[in-house]
Amino acid sequence: MKYIVVTGGVLSGLGKGVTTSSIGRILKDKGYKAIPLKIDGYVNVDPGTMNPYEHGEVYVLDDGSETDLDLGHYERFLNTDLTGESNMTTGSIYKTVIEKERKGEYLGKTVQIIPHVTGEIKARIRKFNRFKPDVVLVEIGGTVGDMENMVFIEALRQLAQEPENDCLFVHLAYVPVIASGEQKTKPLQHSVKELLSLGVQPDIIIGRCTKELSDKAKAKISLFCGVDVHEVLSDPDVDNIYKVPLKLIGQDLGGIIVKKLELKHSPVYALGWEAIMEKVRKFDDEVSIAIVGKYTALEDSYLSIKEAFKHAGVLNRCSVNLEWVESSDIDKVGLEKFDGILVPGGFGSRGVEGKIKAIQYARENDVPFLGICLGFQLAVIEFARNVCGLGDANTTEVNPDTKNPVIDLIPEQKSIDKLGGTMRLGAYPCVIKSGTLAKKLYKKEKISERHRHRWEVNPKYISLLEKNGLVFSGVYPDRNLVEILELPDHGYFIASQFHPEFKSRLENPAPLFYGLVEAALKKQQEP
Repeated sequence: MKYIVVTGGVLSGLGKGVTTSSIGRILKDKGYKAIPLKIDGYVNVDPGTMNPYEHGEVYVLDDGSETDLDLGHYERFLNTDLTGESNMTTGSIYKTVIEKERKGEYLGKTVQIIPHVTGEIKARIRKFNRFKPDVVLVEIGGTVGDMENMVFIEALRQLAQEPENDCLFVHLAYVPVIASGEQKTKPLQHSVKELLSLGVQPDIIIGRCTKELSDKAKAKISLFCGVDVHEVLSDPDVDNIYKVPLKLIGQDLGGIIVKKLELKHSPVYALGWEAIMEKVRKFDDEVSIAIVGKYTALEDSYLSIKEAFKHAGVLNRCSVNLEWVESSDIDKVGLEKFDGILVPGGFGSRGVEGKIKAIQYARENDVPFLGICLGFQLAVIEFARNVCGLGDANTTEVNPDTKNPVIDLIPEQKSIDKLGGTMRLGAYPCVIKSGTLAKKLYKKEKISERHRHRWEVNPKYISLLEKNGLVFSGVYPDRNLVEILELPDHGYFIASQFHPEFKSRLENPAPLFYGLVEAALKKQQEP
């Protein structure tokens, strides 16, 4: 097996996920099969119970796994669908080790970090062998020197020592610029020294900086960190993360990797990244979209939504300007300045009434609107209150005692007594009614989209809502659960119980996002 391990130094949040995704895409375009794996040091089994302000967006895969947001980068860059095997946490490893110890699987041995925990880490990585990849890409979250990451680095050091494996270590570290304008490499040198103390010599070093590394900085990094100058690469700031592969291609990162890992020649992938990026540019037309949410102080909380709008903008040949509107402050914001409104998912009661006001404004003023998950549920509540006359209509998540629970838990959810991994998660089929906006957008009768929620439209109220004009255009056939709603007498008013942003790609933008941008552009151009 051949492995590429990406570590980070000096600072967290440098963009290791984007760098790892870029490496994967470069290899894919060269015809190689690369499978990515993200390792996170936190003791949570997965990020599903974490507040978005803690860790950003929880990204959901087809198989229902709640994962780190970097898996979204992997899927979008590689245009592929991953499984939960591509996300590993300290919590998931220790949970397995402890369960094995309780079952007596260690045959009376004293269970220790080495070899039992490191052995479990290596065993999970080896599972990728059955897919016969050319390369397994392993990204270690956080920063070299973090206590929680040491066991993973040790496991990969051991893996690299095994004669049947071929490992290449890529170290991404921050290079600050001081007031004089000089790029200072000392922090990067110290992070490499920390990595060396753990038994790992990096093969390639990538400097994260505001602009390209100077020749002087590269020479210094090469001298003090034990790599050739041509193996010291720049990862400068860009205005669009999809340009990162191009920056690395320009420095022949693909060629360096192929040579170092002695990868066999493969046919070039037909749709190369350069060809895709020719479509990504600044457009003359632009639209302004309000995202009315409750986690807007951290944009990573809605990372996939942000990326889905980029994809939709390229297909519509227009720039999409997003403004993050805190739903609790909706009365202070003039919604009339926006060409479209999106209300995303979320949990809890904070900001719910502000989101409902934004939905009402969009419905009454014919503003293009898209609701996702909770946004879908609140669109039902708004319609029930202001059109159907059910003034106290609500979701039992917010008001368990409401007399009109138009949004409620399905029976099997009511008996659940724990939060982690118990929602309706992953990809479910949806059958779309003919003659609807949803059918026009998706252009097919049956689709599959990803979910992350507990509450559903209460079937007791469906006939009343439909009688007053709300159209439920998509249904999960096995349980007859509502998936999509729309208003036919509105220019563009549609909402989904699922999260369409999780499957959006540059090559294949999410239809609901494409439709919102298209409608916003038309509205803006109206006389």
